[in-house]
Amino acid sequence: MRKIAGLLLVITLTFACGTGPTPAPAPTTPAQPATAADPLPSWNDSGSKKAIVEFVGRVTRQDGPDFVPVSERIATFDNDGTLWSEKPVPFQLMFALDRVKAMAPQHPEWNSKPPFAAVLKGDMQGLAATGEKGILGIVAATHTGMTTDEFTQAVQDWITTAKHPKTGRLYTEMVYQPMLELLSYLRANGFKTFIVSGGGVEFMRPWTERVYGIPPEQVVGSAGKMKLEVRDGKPVLVKLPELDFVDEKEGKPVGIQSRIGRRPIAAFGNSDGDMQMLEWATAGPGARFALFVHHDDVAREFAYDRADKLQQFNKGWDEAVARGWTVVSMKDDWKTIYPGDRK
Repeated sequence: MRKIAGLLLVITLTFACGTGPTPAPAPTTPAQPATAADPLPSWNDSGSKKAIVEFVGRVTRQDGPDFVPVSERIATFDNDGTLWSEKPVPFQLMFALDRVKAMAPQHPEWNSKPPFAAVLKGDMQGLAATGEKGILGIVAATHTGMTTDEFTQAVQDWITTAKHPKTGRLYTEMVYQPMLELLSYLRANGFKTFIVSGGGVEFMRPWTERVYGIPPEQVVGSAGKMKLEVRDGKPVLVKLPELDFVDEKEGKPVGIQSRIGRRPIAAFGNSDGDMQMLEWATAGPGARFALFVHHDDVAREFAYDRADKLQQFNKGWDEAVARGWTVVSMKDDWKTIYPGDRK
C-alpha cells in the first residue's frame, strides 16, 4: 500500500503543477471499420504493422518452423498508456478523487479534514502537501472498507459517466483504435489476450470485457488483500487497506506466472515499467514478439518519453533498440488515435 501511495503522491504533485501537454480537441468523424483484406486499417503501412503481421503469420502457419499451438498463443498488454491514455494522470487517480466527492455527503467532517478538504476544494497543491499519509487516506477511503460488489458498482457507475478533464471524452472513449484492432486481430488468429497492468485489478475488471473484449479472469493487476465475511446471512468479500501484490516492473513476470501460468509469446507496453514483462516474454524459446508504444504525437494525444516523471520510456527504449523490438510511433504509424477520430 505504501509503494502505491508513493506513486500516487508523485502523480498528484505532477497534476498539481499542471505539467503535461494538452491534446488537440477530439474530432468526431467515425473511423473506417476493419475489413477482411486489412485487419489493421488504422495502422499505416509502416515497419511496425509489417512486423506484427509477419509475426502472426509465422506462428500460425501450421507447416512452418515457427508454428505455435493455439494453447500457447498468449499475448499480454499493459493498460495505461498502451491500450488507453494515461495523461495528465492515470485515470484510476481521477476515479479516487471523484469518489471522495461522491462520498462526501456521508462524511461531513471531510469538509475541514485533510486531505479530503483539499480534494473537495479542487486544491491539488494542498492535497500534495499532505504527503504520503494524505494519499494513503484517499486510497483507504475510496478503495477499501467495502465489499467487492460495492466497489465494482462504484467503478461501473464512474466509468460510464466520468469524462476526461481536457478532452471531454468518456475515459473509455480514450482507448486506442489501433490497439483495439490489434487485440481483435490476435484473437482472430487464436491468441488469448491478457491485460497485465500496474493499475488496480478490481478497478479494471468491471469494464475491460465491454471495452477491450478481455474478460475479468484475463486481467492481472495490482491488488489489495480481502477477507470473507458473512453479512445478513450471505458471504461477501471485503476489501482491506493492505497491499497484496504490486503488478509493476519485476512484478509483472511474477504476476504472469502466478495468475496466468504460461509465458506469453508476445508482450506490449509503453514505458520502463513494462520492460521486464517484454524481457520475460522474449526470453522463451521459439518465435517471440515485443512492442512498445511511443507517445510522440502532441497534436492528437500527448508526447512524453525519456524525461517524463511518471511514465518514463528510457531504459525500455534503449533495450528495444538493442534487441530489435518493435517501437510504434503514434505520430507516424497510426492513422487514428481514438475511436471516431478523423484519419
